[in-house]
Amino acid sequence: MAYLVAGETAAPLAPLVEELRRALERAGFEPAEDGGLPSLVLNLIDPDRPRPYRRRSRGTFVASLHALAAPPPDPLRHGYPLLVRSLANLSLTYVPGTGVWFTTLERGSYLVPEQGDLAGLADAVVARLAPLARSRLVIENEFRPDLEPELWDGDELTRSIAAAGRRLDELGLLPAPFPVEELVDERDLRHIKRLYGIGGLSYGNLSARKDERRFWMSASGVDKARLETPGRDILLVSDYDAEHRRIILQVPPGIEPRRVSVDAIEHWMIYRDHPDVGAILHVHAWVEGIPATEVNYPCGTEELARNVADLLAAEPDPAHAIIGLRNHGITATGSSLEEILDRVAPRLLRQVPMT
Repeated sequence: MAYLVAGETAAPLAPLVEELRRALERAGFEPAEDGGLPSLVLNLIDPDRPRPYRRRSRGTFVASLHALAAPPPDPLRHGYPLLVRSLANLSLTYVPGTGVWFTTLERGSYLVPEQGDLAGLADAVVARLAPLARSRLVIENEFRPDLEPELWDGDELTRSIAAAGRRLDELGLLPAPFPVEELVDERDLRHIKRLYGIGGLSYGNLSARKDERRFWMSASGVDKARLETPGRDILLVSDYDAEHRRIILQVPPGIEPRRVSVDAIEHWMIYRDHPDVGAILHVHAWVEGIPATEVNYPCGTEELARNVADLLAAEPDPAHAIIGLRNHGITATGSSLEEILDRVAPRLLRQVPMT
């Protein structure tokens, strides 16, 4: 896989950047050839005037990197706007003598500490970065206007999804959608939506099995407390085109659909592998004592989906289980969304541990 370092190397970053180059090459990455498509880009930015790296392919993973003299008071509040404004998948904040803060699109924020020489720090950063850069996104949607007429207005399952969304809001489990439109212009906003395959930056999702192969799921970028229109706010996932990494959706004719949640591939894999699962809930909260993923793969990747489905398979009752997503949240299965919330809500911790 090829990597590229973009932007100007300011003095505080220069030694770390050189060590990161060496660490990437030790991990099997090669410098990108002129005109080639890199798989990983380290975009060196000025935090006061972050310039985006405009990738030519969604398959390019971009980590924006900058330096600060001292740790930010709130690393997430510092790093998240820079992630969005630089059109990155990940924001890296280097504080000499402290380490590198990672900030993720899923609102994760954690420190890789500097515990010796810069070579050791660079190896530790690349060990976290490489699996993310190698992961494969599944964010393409194909809309087919062939939904059965009797489902155009939804059914008891879409109503249960809407009710569960309202209940999540009442429980305070729906973080406010990130105001991305306040930080970037219209051109960059369109680029972000194409890049991430989203309608906006909102958090959490819900789904319910319709039949053996299909399930209803909340759309991307919508207020989960106001899921109203089937085919727009709640979509019917009917299949997955593995060759083109594309989610297939059935919608009513004549409607302008939103994109389905980026976690659709995870839900599809769980429903396929575990026929007894009737519903799935994902929230940015935590439960103590649960099995969890080792790598914080981005949402919407095959790797995260496979990891969660495999962890479920190891549980005594995969149809009624809770799996932790490292530095991110939980995915819970159950017979219905109401049953999941009754079982899980009393155990939820609002703060996700960051490691």
